[in-house]
Amino acid sequence: MRNQEQFKRLIRAAFCFILLLFHGGMFWNVWRQFYSPMMEIQYWMRGHLMILAFYLFWVFLLPRIYGGWRVGYLKIFHIVYSQSLGAAMADILIYCLIVLLTKHFVNPGPLLLMYVLQLVSALLWGAACTKMYIYIYPPRSVLLVYGGRPAIGLMKKISTRSDRFVVGETIHISEGLNKVKERINNYQGVVICDIASQERNAVLKYCYGRGIRSYTTPKISDLIIRSAESQHMFDTPLLLSRNTGLTIEQRFVKRFIDIVLSGLALIPALPVMGIVALCIKLEDGGSIIYKQRRLTMCGKEFFVYKFRSMREDAEIDGVARLAGEKDDRITKTGRVIRAIRFDELPQLFNIIKGDMSIVGPRPERPEIAAEYEKAIPEFIYRLKVKAGLTGYAQVYGKYNTTAYDKLKLDLMYIQSYSLRLDFEIMLRTVQILFMKESTEGMAEGQFTARGEEEPVKRIVTICENKCDGMK
Repeated sequence: MRNQEQFKRLIRAAFCFILLLFHGGMFWNVWRQFYSPMMEIQYWMRGHLMILAFYLFWVFLLPRIYGGWRVGYLKIFHIVYSQSLGAAMADILIYCLIVLLTKHFVNPGPLLLMYVLQLVSALLWGAACTKMYIYIYPPRSVLLVYGGRPAIGLMKKISTRSDRFVVGETIHISEGLNKVKERINNYQGVVICDIASQERNAVLKYCYGRGIRSYTTPKISDLIIRSAESQHMFDTPLLLSRNTGLTIEQRFVKRFIDIVLSGLALIPALPVMGIVALCIKLEDGGSIIYKQRRLTMCGKEFFVYKFRSMREDAEIDGVARLAGEKDDRITKTGRVIRAIRFDELPQLFNIIKGDMSIVGPRPERPEIAAEYEKAIPEFIYRLKVKAGLTGYAQVYGKYNTTAYDKLKLDLMYIQSYSLRLDFEIMLRTVQILFMKESTEGMAEGQFTARGEEEPVKRIVTICENKCDGMK
């Protein structure tokens, strides 16, 4: 098995080459047969090959951004969905180029037929390659080592990926390092879940020395160190963490892009917003826009604008609670616009005003943030940057992801910020719009996203108050 590790990238590259060859062959036939004859000046073969190279570049890059080439890492549905979305965007780009080259709007029929064949090929390719990959590299049998926090939540998440992991055994770090090391040798990997730094370092070094793969849930300090700069002022390495959020240049460029992109987005969004407003008004005659106090950079409060998706009396008792999976407070129109995120469209005006950015941690309500901070004091670290319309936690998490995990995802964004990352998150936001799991609500009876992964003291308190017998 360990020798086979060297060939994983080669196998994935072979899978990638097969599908790209199919995409290239289909496009070449469509271009040569239907579109290149429409050009006023015919290209030599070199020109046709340049058009093909342009198409192959985008049909490779766009699915790659969405994870469409990560066979064996993502589920078949995500592979096929990512490939389909990437191919659709590549086909739209190539159609625009064809219109520019032929100098008139051409019949998109051949490209649409090509896209249908791409959908079929992506489905067959994704299923076949994933099964072949799993056959060559079956799921790893791993040991889960846990400490302070309960590992139940992580266990549940791992169980959803039985194609990659099989937890053969769990062991608490209190049983001693010697016993843990002894058990490690019986497995192909180790999952390290919230154990003290000293013990964790010992386990990591033990795995490293023996070439055993390890998976670690990061601590807040890990995320801070992860983005540190190397300093070589003398012969002892130093890691510098500036801990100031974005630089002034990054803030300036980010603000400029926010204004330009949100302004452009308003052009197609305004007609849609008009239709949504009409549907809300016709359903119950209530208000269209819902204003809610939220927090942004440095704890500044502002009013976020959203299309109203719940009844007017949704929080008549004054208790702040997130929407549940079967929340009867949500209106019929609200269910639709929440599912496709259209309830967030008025926040484009928040971005233009400067309250928010396009990409950043989602703005939290002051009262809910205060609750989070009681259990997780580090939750305030999210306020080092402006709140965002979309963000790292929205792309890689879910609506019901626990506050502690959302914090870690947001810190991964803040600590590794770049314009490239911003654009990647924007593109990935398109991907998750129609993925149901990204909009899953809170479990019934759960008012906030504290969940199982919160500090033990908070869990015990919740159990004492609401869940007798769970302790």
